[in-house]
Amino acid sequence: MLAKLSVDQALMKARSHAKKGEVLESQKLYQAVLLAFPKNKRAQEGLAALNKPKQNPPQEAVNQLVNLYNQGQLSAVVEQAQTLTEQYPNTFIVWNFLGAAHNGLGRVEQASEAFKKVTELNPNYADGFNNLGATLKDQGKLEEAVEAYKKALSLKPDYTEAYNNMGNALKNLGKLDEAIEAYNKSISLKPNYADCYYNMGVALKDQGKLDKALEAYNKALSLKPDHPETYNNIGNALKDQGKLDEALEAYNKACSLKSNYAGAYYNCSIVYNLKGNLQKGLELYEWRLKMKEFESKIPRKNLIWDGSKSLKRKKFLVYEEQGLGDIIQFCRYLPLLKQKGAEVTFKVKQKMHALLNTIDSDVVLVDSFPNDKKIDFEVPLMSLPFLLNTNLETIPSMTSYLFADHKKVASWGKCFTKSTLKVGICWQGSKKGVILGRSFPLFLFEGISELPNVELISLHKGEGEEQIKDINFELTTLGNDFDTGEDAFIDTAAVMANCDLIITSDTAIAHLAGALGCPTWLALKKIPEWYWMLDRNDSPLYPNMTLYRQKQRGNWKYVFDTMQRDLRSLLKQEKSIK
Repeated sequence: MLAKLSVDQALMKARSHAKKGEVLESQKLYQAVLLAFPKNKRAQEGLAALNKPKQNPPQEAVNQLVNLYNQGQLSAVVEQAQTLTEQYPNTFIVWNFLGAAHNGLGRVEQASEAFKKVTELNPNYADGFNNLGATLKDQGKLEEAVEAYKKALSLKPDYTEAYNNMGNALKNLGKLDEAIEAYNKSISLKPNYADCYYNMGVALKDQGKLDKALEAYNKALSLKPDHPETYNNIGNALKDQGKLDEALEAYNKACSLKSNYAGAYYNCSIVYNLKGNLQKGLELYEWRLKMKEFESKIPRKNLIWDGSKSLKRKKFLVYEEQGLGDIIQFCRYLPLLKQKGAEVTFKVKQKMHALLNTIDSDVVLVDSFPNDKKIDFEVPLMSLPFLLNTNLETIPSMTSYLFADHKKVASWGKCFTKSTLKVGICWQGSKKGVILGRSFPLFLFEGISELPNVELISLHKGEGEEQIKDINFELTTLGNDFDTGEDAFIDTAAVMANCDLIITSDTAIAHLAGALGCPTWLALKKIPEWYWMLDRNDSPLYPNMTLYRQKQRGNWKYVFDTMQRDLRSLLKQEKSIK
């Protein structure tokens, strides 16, 4: 090793390696010098110094980590930091860089472990707890994240970023008042904190305080004028206020600031669809496929159908997306593909097969993706309206396209012996429905229950069922065996067939009733899901459905007063609803 170096050069190079933390290279040079000159004191001292345990790496090695991190060379940071943690396991700052690099590479669990090590080595390092909180939040460990942020704030009470981050975790926990309190504290420490105003706007919107949300968003824009996400969220708040044209302006501004902004284009689609402009809305709705929130499979390029290629004898795979109500609503398009000559396979949850097998078409139902050799085209279910050029006049609309099992209809019919007008009811879907404002409390049915000869029958299953014990009016319930089998909605469909009327919130129950052709009254929030559109009391989707809409956001009393009046009127006229 010394063949090309003088002793002085070798010793200088060994010291240089040592300063950089390159211990092995330094050791080799010192050992080479001692092999040739066993009594060389500088080599002896240098080697002894290397072998002596050190608490911290050389500053030059830390500086190199800083430079690599700032240059975005995160893989190199991970590699060097891991080497340094082996040599200097008690140096918290190296673990901090390791965590930051892992986090930047999307390795949240490894990042969290590294930051946990930071907090163990230095329990007084506020940044370590803040960083740990961020990775815990990203893993969905929200309560633990909040505790980490609180620890950071106990060490650094004016830590504005920690307050903001804690607000985000609290918001995700649904603790909106506490989240807003944290945001306000952050802003009191840093009045020009644009991101915090933005986050507060999100929390205020979730509370339904749209005017205050817009104030927060506009303050964020005044501090950060070219922030596309803020314009997008302004659009969302304006849409919920019913100001659709202003919402479109905000979405378009977001798109102008951020090319290929899938979320904003998707939001534009919702507005156009609400307005009834399905041709434009459904085209833009395809942007959902490019959103990171899109949970279904994206169709592969070589299997995309453009809506015009011949489907004769082509093997066409359609696969489910979104919720059960969406499956029920959009399965109406499957027979249209059959009419074009396609051999249609629909990949959908096994529990939906029994119901969907009643579609009047020989669509093959499967619960897993078939072999690629059996596919010519593939598409997610909710792209079919666009691909089949749907507009208001061409929505496949029929009185019924799904059917209840005749034996179950007869069996359940034996349970309803009273000579009453039977009204099947549902008031809540999933928690998401509650958050989105689609659900309402069961007690609102009290007035309808008091109408003469009306029997209310619960079609409700799952979340919200506990409300039954708190009501003071009669409600027929269907027992523990109701729809507990492997097949979804089979009992529900049979009970619906025995009812004279269905009154429901916007859940899968509404779509099932519509698909079965049952007379249905649907209670809708002020700005509903896009397929219910606006300012009409009928639905082009379901001929037997009547829509009852909120006049004011959140005011269900008006909706139920109107339904009660209409039902009383029908009863007085002794008209059959069927």
